Amino acid sequence: MGLLSDPNRRRALINLLTRLNAPICVVCYIAGLAWFMGLAFEPFTLRTYMSENAMGSTMVEERFPAGERALSTGREFAAHKKKVGGMPVDWLVKTMQARGLEVFTQSFSRTLPFPDENKERYMVKGTNVYGILRAPRAPRTEALVLSAPCSLGDNNNQAVGLLITLAQYFRNQIYWAKDIIFLVNEHDLIGMQAWLEGYHHTNTTGMDWSPLQGRGGSIQAALSLELSSDVITSLDLVLEGLNGQLPNLDLVNLFYAFCQKIGVVCTIQGKLQKNDWDSLSGYSHAVQTMMLMVLKQASGRPWGDHGLFLRYHIEAATIKGINSLRPYKTDATTIEGMYRKLNNLLERLHQSYFFYLMPSLSHFVSIGYYMPAFGLLAVILLLRALDLNRTSSPGVLSVLTPLVISHATGVALYTLPIRFQEMAVEHFPVSETEAVVLTAITIYTAGLALPHNTHRLLSGEGTEQGWRVLKLVSVLYLAVLLGCTALINFSLGFILAITLVPVAAFITPHVPKVLSAFILVILSPACTLLFSVFFFQELQEMPISFQDGLLLYLSVISQGVLDHSLYGSLVYPLISLLVYPCWLLFWNILFWK
Repeated sequence: MGLLSDPNRRRALINLLTRLNAPICVVCYIAGLAWFMGLAFEPFTLRTYMSENAMGSTMVEERFPAGERALSTGREFAAHKKKVGGMPVDWLVKTMQARGLEVFTQSFSRTLPFPDENKERYMVKGTNVYGILRAPRAPRTEALVLSAPCSLGDNNNQAVGLLITLAQYFRNQIYWAKDIIFLVNEHDLIGMQAWLEGYHHTNTTGMDWSPLQGRGGSIQAALSLELSSDVITSLDLVLEGLNGQLPNLDLVNLFYAFCQKIGVVCTIQGKLQKNDWDSLSGYSHAVQTMMLMVLKQASGRPWGDHGLFLRYHIEAATIKGINSLRPYKTDATTIEGMYRKLNNLLERLHQSYFFYLMPSLSHFVSIGYYMPAFGLLAVILLLRALDLNRTSSPGVLSVLTPLVISHATGVALYTLPIRFQEMAVEHFPVSETEAVVLTAITIYTAGLALPHNTHRLLSGEGTEQGWRVLKLVSVLYLAVLLGCTALINFSLGFILAITLVPVAAFITPHVPKVLSAFILVILSPACTLLFSVFFFQELQEMPISFQDGLLLYLSVISQGVLDHSLYGSLVYPLISLLVYPCWLLFWNILFWK
């Protein structure tokens, strides 16, 4: 405290930080990256453990015997689905009623802002079917949800068969203290969004849906089933939800504990856990698993139907059954065991972590371990602001014009692509989806012309003081923006910090223009997204050609716009309204005359 309270010592410290500003910034950047890469090293991580006492033991006896019955029910569902050319609502209602459930339906419709070419839909109409098993031993104030999306074609038929068979088995048990809702939702996430809005009496997305005629208690937890084949050899756990939200870590621990107890092969990010953590291959495997989670979380999109439950403070995950051609099979006793333990909950899951990264199912990285990596990058911005504050005097009004124009460009990037799609289709041979994506790219590229326009309006054009004040404002703006983003979605904030912090730290009008402009474009948000697409495919061991990568890149842009319109994903407005205008300010500084 004496160091900061003594004016002489404080002045000496500031002089030292100013004199060694550049070397300290380089060291902090390298240290931040090294810290993050070290998080996947097993001795630096924590072993998972159960924090909730009510779920602290797996001492329940799983008796679910109906694997063949689930298989036959799934095939019967597939036959009726093929017969009606969609979701067999009447058959589902009769089948669930025959299992002793209270069965209800919900119709919904949604017109997309532009056609979803990935799933070939524009006018979406569908029906959700759900059955409620009332708790025989409690006042029915709490509920659990088990869902299975009715997907197009032959996908996920066995998940519906398993759900119906589990409903019949659960109906014959007397120990349930919570309502159990068995939900079959049509049109995947859109149907799930309609059902959740109807259940909670909210409408945040403008979707049309009929009110629910039957409700259970307050939903405590939910699982969504996705089965890729009749034969399941391993179970993969999907955690990433809307805007990077994650379920309570105890839900992950519960899944892993039952898989270990029953001997089921379990994975996360589709990757098996390796025990040779002290080898290079074991560390590389853990890094790949953790990076896949980082990229998925940074995307802000829900990676399963569970992702929409998290916005309602309902702990949820998706369990994917995978046929990986291994010589052993798994069954549904893991699902039964998890619901037996969730049935014991006395309160919502809250004692374990909500912010974490997972290099494997048995180890996790808590927020206290990974935030210093971001802090080392963020402190660079504060050091640069300290240096600029000593060499520039306040004069924000002189840089008000580039601030306004940059953000006006961001507003155009956010609003115009959807509004101008019809005009673009009329004048150019493109589809509505292509029109939205190409309009966004055009506006983004047009922002590069800003330096030539804003300088004509600047009152302090050509002054050394002008660009320093603009950079001071921009650096502080970026520091606040990245800090707030990292608190909500660490992965997105860290990826943006990796690319934008070097730009913010060292860009000036006096560096070589051509080389600096090239580096600035490479580290821009658009190119960061492009690199992430290729990197994600490499991590999944599914490399693609450059041409296919560009098509996937365009698809990711359109999907980001759709996710924002349909489910409320915040990544697209964050990038267009805040991150891109902030990057434009540094572009403006580079070409300051």
